[in-house]
Amino acid sequence: MVEKVQLGEQWYILATASPADERRRVLKHDDTFALFDRFGDIQSIGMGEEGIYNGDTCFLSQLELQIEGVRPMFLNSTVKDDNGLFIIELMNPDIHPHGRNSIPKGELHVFRAKLLWKNACYEHVRIANYGLEPIEATVSIEVGADFKDLFEVRGFKRERRGEYLPPQVGERELVLSYRGLDNVVRRTRMHFDPVPDKLTAEQADFRIRLQPKEETHLYLTIRCEVEDTPGQVAQKDGTEYFSAFTQVTKILGTQLQNRCKVRTSNPLFNSWLDRSTADLVMLTTTMEDGCYPYAGVPWYSTTFGRDGILTAHEYLWIDPGMAKGVLTFLAATQATTHDPERDAEPGKILHEARRGELAALNEIPFRRYYGTVDATPLFIGLAGAYYERTGDLDFIRSIWSNITRALHWIDHFGDRDQDGFVEYARYTESGLAQQGWKDSHDSVFHKDGQLAEAPIALCEVQGYVYEAKLQAAKLAALLGEHELARDLESAARALRKRFNEAFWCEEIGTYALALDGKKKQCAVPSSNAGHALWSGIATPERAARVADQLLSDEFFCGWGIRTIPSKEVRYNPMAYHNGSVWPHDNALIAYGMARYGFTGKAMLVFSALREACMHMDQHRMPELFCGFEKRPEEGPTLYPVACSPQAWAAASVFYLLQACLGLSFNPHQNEIRFRHPQLPSFLDTVEIRDLTINGATVDLMLQRYPNNVGINVMRKSGNAEVVTVA
Repeated sequence: MVEKVQLGEQWYILATASPADERRRVLKHDDTFALFDRFGDIQSIGMGEEGIYNGDTCFLSQLELQIEGVRPMFLNSTVKDDNGLFIIELMNPDIHPHGRNSIPKGELHVFRAKLLWKNACYEHVRIANYGLEPIEATVSIEVGADFKDLFEVRGFKRERRGEYLPPQVGERELVLSYRGLDNVVRRTRMHFDPVPDKLTAEQADFRIRLQPKEETHLYLTIRCEVEDTPGQVAQKDGTEYFSAFTQVTKILGTQLQNRCKVRTSNPLFNSWLDRSTADLVMLTTTMEDGCYPYAGVPWYSTTFGRDGILTAHEYLWIDPGMAKGVLTFLAATQATTHDPERDAEPGKILHEARRGELAALNEIPFRRYYGTVDATPLFIGLAGAYYERTGDLDFIRSIWSNITRALHWIDHFGDRDQDGFVEYARYTESGLAQQGWKDSHDSVFHKDGQLAEAPIALCEVQGYVYEAKLQAAKLAALLGEHELARDLESAARALRKRFNEAFWCEEIGTYALALDGKKKQCAVPSSNAGHALWSGIATPERAARVADQLLSDEFFCGWGIRTIPSKEVRYNPMAYHNGSVWPHDNALIAYGMARYGFTGKAMLVFSALREACMHMDQHRMPELFCGFEKRPEEGPTLYPVACSPQAWAAASVFYLLQACLGLSFNPHQNEIRFRHPQLPSFLDTVEIRDLTINGATVDLMLQRYPNNVGINVMRKSGNAEVVTVA
């Protein structure tokens, strides 16, 4: 059984089989990522998602190590804390137990180490004999490459494919090639060291002979090549592997150091922080326009507008450089024409970009796809937040024309019927039916479960537009466009009034999920309403009611806030958007709660997610997990096809901490501000190092007391002030 993607369900990933290995290991460097099972192998089992990928193509779909034709026994495997190296330990089972070349269980120790660097996967295999007798055996590495597009792996069915070119088998090198229907040749080049005793298009065999306590080493380089991209000259004796290892270690060390660092009194919480930091470094890809956090592995390892913006927002106080990279890339890819096939309109911000064969052939619409209703106002909001964090007006000036074009899109294309609200409806059946962050086909509905008809105005999107206009007004004033600033402020005030009149639903005690095409309320309580607190569009009285409801038993499962409450007709704790728990959603809601002064409620959300993360493999927060009620002595229930790592889930811990601390910045006065800071009970102290503002740097120690938080400046370099504000 395989996973399917059905057009009628808007490219939503449907799973009919569990993943091959729930403890799969992930590596990523720039545009290359790899999914291995815990043995370090790649097998075509489960959903078939394991492999080495580059540019949305699977360049290696099989990689299996065997001893005498038998898979070794598993001992342990782990990815290093910096995500740079995957280490596996194995041992032999009983081999030929009744034959002449018997090898008793556990006499051979197999150590495997893998890393990614510049479009290649490097592997080192060390085999040691811990027995008392000499051992002779054949070690085999089986390989295969199907060159499937990632959407094929997800289940997209093609009527025809390109051609597999004849394998090129040399003394120590194997090249598998595929010419796609886009006429692009993709090659998987494998280099083996030492020279295999036998090399075919499917397998490399090494005959090893080891004396007691002797070891041998094998090296494998797997390079992803597209057309005439130059390959590196292969080195012998593992030189290539160790060179890549040295470079990866160096660059990861630099990237992990060149940002604000947080340490706390809680070692387990520190593990969450460290894993999230390393995941964000791994997911961030260097591009011509700067660095961009790819959304998640495996399904979304590319540029997504909404995901990149919200990730950068959550991580802004730690590393504002991420936000600058996101804004630069999205400005460069902003739509300039009207293209119905791509849901593109002038001024609109990108939803996602794909570079595989299917995208090149337009078999899928996502080469550059703009079917998102919220990325455009979120882009403006991030620009304003970036300025508030950095005071970098020169950069804002460089993208000001993009911001004004985005504002024009909001008022003209986004507001299709000129009723003052931004709504969406896809232009073609190949586009996404739902274009908010809950983009599964069944995520917007009425209280009886009937799906809403487009055009749809989502609750949270109006808040994003409100925030965008306020931020744009501030930037316009700084740039001397005072009339525009006044117009934007006036428009934001009018929108807030209209929103609270049209979206508040007293029947359900919260803001309606959406207005449908007939302007009828979708009278469904949802986590979307919590985003109205995040943007500030909610009135204080209604914000209090929303916050209380989101922590009710129907919403709050103990591990976090569900996307919809358990009483709703479409509630399903195992559904992608209709009852699950999304960490980034919870982080935005918690920030909104703190914004309105409900920091105690925000800390309840923080504490729930912290406890959930402690149950996650490697303390890695996944894209989402199921919304089942918390049960004693059990962890949260995982969602089987969730991306892990996922950028906005990884960044959520930093936003949760910022929310509780009330941390903000005033670049005009070089102030780092804390508004009524609080810390949850599991944190006694928080140490923040290398926190920057306008070129100045401070180190802080925060101490939790019964009624407040003490802030001690341990080091200060440059002109900066640390203040608490009412």
